[in-house]
Amino acid sequence: MSVRLAISRGLEFGRSVFHAGLFKPVSRVAAKLRGERFRVGPLGRTVHPRAFLPTRYRYYRTSLKGLAAQLQSSGIRRRFLGGSSRNRAVFLAFGLGVGLIEQQLEDDRKSAATCREIQAVFKKKKFQSPLTPFYSGHKLEDYFIGNQIGKGSNAAVYEAAARFAPMKESSKCSLVELREDEGEQETVSSLMCCRLRNFPLAIKMMWNLGAGSSGEAIITSMSQELVPAGPLAIKHEKEHITLDGHFGVLPKRLSAHPNVIRVYRAFTDEVPLLPGAKEEYPDVLPARLNPAGLGNNRTLFLVMKNYPYTLRQYLEVSTPVSRHGSLMVLQLLEGVDHLCRHGVAHRDLKSDNVLLEFDSDGCPRLVITDFGCCLTQNNSSLQLHFNSKWVNRGGNASLMAPEVSTAVPGHGAVIDYSKADAWAVGAISYEIFGQKNPFYRAVGLESRHYQEEQLPALPSSVPADVQLVIHLLLRRNSSKRPSARVAANMLHIGLWGRKALADQGSAGMRKLADWLLCQSAVVLLKGCRGPRGNTVEAELQRIFLSNLELEELRTAVGFLVYGSEQRHTCILSA
Repeated sequence: MSVRLAISRGLEFGRSVFHAGLFKPVSRVAAKLRGERFRVGPLGRTVHPRAFLPTRYRYYRTSLKGLAAQLQSSGIRRRFLGGSSRNRAVFLAFGLGVGLIEQQLEDDRKSAATCREIQAVFKKKKFQSPLTPFYSGHKLEDYFIGNQIGKGSNAAVYEAAARFAPMKESSKCSLVELREDEGEQETVSSLMCCRLRNFPLAIKMMWNLGAGSSGEAIITSMSQELVPAGPLAIKHEKEHITLDGHFGVLPKRLSAHPNVIRVYRAFTDEVPLLPGAKEEYPDVLPARLNPAGLGNNRTLFLVMKNYPYTLRQYLEVSTPVSRHGSLMVLQLLEGVDHLCRHGVAHRDLKSDNVLLEFDSDGCPRLVITDFGCCLTQNNSSLQLHFNSKWVNRGGNASLMAPEVSTAVPGHGAVIDYSKADAWAVGAISYEIFGQKNPFYRAVGLESRHYQEEQLPALPSSVPADVQLVIHLLLRRNSSKRPSARVAANMLHIGLWGRKALADQGSAGMRKLADWLLCQSAVVLLKGCRGPRGNTVEAELQRIFLSNLELEELRTAVGFLVYGSEQRHTCILSA
């Protein structure tokens, strides 16, 4: 055996022993080093995104460094004290291999420190609502009510304006009109813009069919709707009410996020006879308004910003360009990740429950709304005990993730919703890119039975990284599916950091850390330039930098590198 081959085998043996945790100093933490493993691609091949020790294992790093030094010195002693040349080379190479691992850990510590520093800077920059805050409006009589703009299975939505804060004549509409070919449609878009100037708010009136007419009972029963409520939404004297809802415990206040709806006011009041009520929803009206009605006299009202379209309405008349489509998918993933971090699973994510407006560059800005079916938990596990078939699984059955739709009730059974909303984003992405949703009846796939090979192909104009993310999100096995955070990181890197990713094989995470520092400087400079800092792209970049975690970033890079290798292999084989 040549010396070069012996050294090579010694290095590989050193790394394998290190990962197997055969030495006593590392045995206690070996299991924690292996991390989560994801299978990407055909059976039999598994991607293991590189995972090294977190900063907290200081004693282990010291032990590893000492072990490397001891092995190298022992190898040198054996060189002069005897022994076969093969054994000396293997022993010395093993020590060198452990030393290389220590160098990799040092690089990881520096990268992790860079991520923490960037995260600290951008977490201080809180999201500011585009609406001017107001400090009244806890009664229905405080608002002008306009036309009905939406209706669901448990509420109706009306355009509104605050009596105590009339709009100024000089107010400008931030809505960018849809570009339509026909003059009649252009007129409709202009009228929509004018109505938004006159009615900047929307009031959602819940239908009260069983909560009684007590204010406390109503708020308690419908507390899931208050998950995105702001700190001043409920009157101070009512904040002591226990908001436990039907499907979980209300977590701490959900902080503001550009891709999640914000409830500015929440109050109970008598149900009025609003335009279209007797025609649209007569059965849920109280008896004083409709003798045959089944509703109670009082109900819950939610005041929010008025958005011109739902995502479904927008996609019916327009298909976004490829880059805008990628940014729309990314916004949904960022919104879902924000909910997961606060212990919330939406459980009814669909294009009807996503609202849309436009930024100053004409890019659609999306917000997730309608939290009536959400699951909320203080421990953020997002696991629901499923001991009976009467337990509510969530909203739209067509967009239930496989782990939800195939769950079987029984003693000790639970449904894990931690990646269910991310799966729904993958399905909605087909609609964003001009395709039919594969899980609606028009296509015929069912989340209970479909196979991943049955998923229809996305248009060739969709970037390869976006196609990879969508297919990973729609994996049947949730353990092989990336979280919303990892999927969002993949899109962020694909959109803005492809050049840095191309150098991963030679420079590792150091090159990516340098890119992150440059990206941070660019985003900070953009924020100082004025209004352009409020565009969708600028918001997404700030969100990305405020959520940096080394391991999640490394996992995202692992998926992207593997996807690139698979595409390269397919090209060569073709």
